[in-house]
Amino acid sequence: MIWQGRMYALISLGRLQEALATGERLLERHRAAGVRGGEARALADTAEILIKLGRLDEGLHRLANALLVLDRLPLANPRYTAAISSISEAARAAELYELADSSAAYATEAFALDPAQRVAAELQRAELLLEWGLRLEHVGLVEEADGKFAKAVGLVRPLVEADADLADAPLAAVLLALGLVKTGAVEEARAAAGALVVPLRAGGHEHEARLAHLAFGIALRHRGEWAAARREFLAATELAPLSSQRLIFQFELARLVAEAEPGEAAGALFGAVRAQARYLWQLRNERRTMLQQARRRVELEAARARADRVAAQDALTGLGNRRQFDRQLDDADLGSVVLVLVDVDRFKGINDRYSHGTGDRVLREVAAVLRAHCRPEDVAVRLGGDEFALFLRCDLGTAARIGARIRAVIGARDWNELAPGLRVTLSIGVAAPAAGMTGRDLYDLADRQLYAAKRGGRDRVAA
Repeated sequence: MIWQGRMYALISLGRLQEALATGERLLERHRAAGVRGGEARALADTAEILIKLGRLDEGLHRLANALLVLDRLPLANPRYTAAISSISEAARAAELYELADSSAAYATEAFALDPAQRVAAELQRAELLLEWGLRLEHVGLVEEADGKFAKAVGLVRPLVEADADLADAPLAAVLLALGLVKTGAVEEARAAAGALVVPLRAGGHEHEARLAHLAFGIALRHRGEWAAARREFLAATELAPLSSQRLIFQFELARLVAEAEPGEAAGALFGAVRAQARYLWQLRNERRTMLQQARRRVELEAARARADRVAAQDALTGLGNRRQFDRQLDDADLGSVVLVLVDVDRFKGINDRYSHGTGDRVLREVAAVLRAHCRPEDVAVRLGGDEFALFLRCDLGTAARIGARIRAVIGARDWNELAPGLRVTLSIGVAAPAAGMTGRDLYDLADRQLYAAKRGGRDRVAA
């Protein structure tokens, strides 16, 4: 939560490179801990940052990853709603308003039992709808725009009417003013926005202030107060950190010039701005196709990764197999990995006396104990038969203690549940790498330790 708060603060400050570094670290933590909901949210948050940095392909690819992770997360997971809210914000940054709105609508409904969170979700969605409506209006899709404006007003008016004192949360009042001026209630919007501008600027609420400037400017333009309206649009533009936001304010300013000074020059200017808006809208539509393509790439990558995991997995125990062991040994950073080899003592006798079915159950039980003693960065594999291995990221002493705990757990288990008279013990060899040692050298050293444990009487650890 601390890292997440730091990332959001950095985004708000416009320090996007630092925010990205923080988000990457947060993503690594969630992945290491296996927190899928947190991973989806961190993917979406870093996608938003990448998009704002202009790294669109990377951002859309990460957004597609977030959607894939979310698809596999149960709706009842408490992190689902937080993740989908972040997906909405990332989609909005890419101007993928359809995805942003459907995600925001889900989040609004999901927060039904938490009034504070529901209000925040409704405000987020209302602001999205207003931005979407303004962009639609700029490209001539007026009827669609009117629908978005009306829906936004429907979301925020009840919030304003339910809480007359919005001094601590002025966004609802600002969004209502902008929605009203776009739905024809010009005088009501002018009065509301005009009363908000100065207090918002004085209080440092720059986000709300630029929207209030916009609403006030549109209302003044309707009244023919050209100079005053121009001042408001320029003030809004100065407060806009993103080029997409500045485009909205600049469009309204160009429209003002065309209305205030009708003529060929002003008409040409407004026509050029409108052509630019249409061109950017076309790019936005292409972005939707880019996201679909990114999703297909991510799904193919996930399918290949699943196939690779299956190919490297032991069917009986679910641990890695010999292929995984060889890959780990070849790729291991030998400065930080200790190798632990584990043999089930006299396993052939268990098979001969109790049956191969009992032997298989013993192997699965041993594998479960090994897995329980691994952290996310550790790797457990079955080499074959009754032989296992652990790659532990720790020092030799710690690995030896882990081996001793594993041996003790197996030795203390009541194996009579599987077969009367059954007893299972382990011999364990532990080796840490030395300078200049290869993976195969490390394996040979651990193997010598394992045989030392067997020669010493079995049921012991040699390190």
